[in-house]
Amino acid sequence: MFPSSASRVISIGAIHFDTIAHAASHIRPETSTPARHNSKPGGVATNIARTLSKLGVETGLIGVFGDDGPAQILQKQLKAEGIHLAHAIRSGFATGQYLALHNPDGQLAAACVDDKILADAPPDLFDTALDDLAVSSKQETIWFLDANLPEAMLHRLISKIGTGRLIANAVSNAKAPRLKSALKSLECLMLNRGEASAITGLPHNTVPETLVKALHEMGLRNLVLTDGSKDVIASEVGTLTRFSPPNVNVVDVTGAGDALTAGTIAALATGLKLREAVPYGLSAAAMTLQGTGALAETLTWDALGSF
Repeated sequence: MFPSSASRVISIGAIHFDTIAHAASHIRPETSTPARHNSKPGGVATNIARTLSKLGVETGLIGVFGDDGPAQILQKQLKAEGIHLAHAIRSGFATGQYLALHNPDGQLAAACVDDKILADAPPDLFDTALDDLAVSSKQETIWFLDANLPEAMLHRLISKIGTGRLIANAVSNAKAPRLKSALKSLECLMLNRGEASAITGLPHNTVPETLVKALHEMGLRNLVLTDGSKDVIASEVGTLTRFSPPNVNVVDVTGAGDALTAGTIAALATGLKLREAVPYGLSAAAMTLQGTGALAETLTWDALGSF
């Protein structure tokens, strides 16, 4: 695997200042709990970009910052990591922030997000940033979109990107339906069972195979469907391949889904087919689960191949 031969990836969506708390004992409501706090860049599009850059894939990131302290911290760190920023500034808004509380076993107890800066953004906010990166992009460039983007903005971006390779992440049950009318434009969608249910309108307990079939019938060509610790399904135009996630000791679940997406995209950027790329995504997710935050510090191509 040689990253120097990989296609460029441009990631568009959320840029957050994440604060992750790891409690020393089980978190209980209405009282304080001793914990370790870590602050790092976050947001789905940002997590994707950071992982890709660490793997040596040329990466651009389009997002929005406020005119505050977290914006300065994030811009400095992301640029230092080799990510090309083409961002917008919304004066008077706070840069997106995410707060997560984890129990000692690494499971998420609660989380809050302030993403008003993007959620209320006008559809044309990223037009200039997109044009700046599009000028230097080739036909094989992969464009990644996360469903944190408002629906009107998603459609505007897809229209401007045109025939480029589009990959998206559904983000959450609440935000996944924003992609419903864009499915035919996507090369691949990364989502979990709840998000698939939200898009298709089928009950949450619908078996994965039925969800996959419904998504294809809605025009989606390829997808990767997760279901917690159960098998991951990759479907290429209806041909299903199942993968068992590696069994690891979980320290922090933050960003594991984003790591799956990023590792898969990184492998796709080198020319692999989806069924060949997903194992790299699963390895990236496993490495992320074993550490704190959305980016495994020991992430390399060699490490991904060792799982």
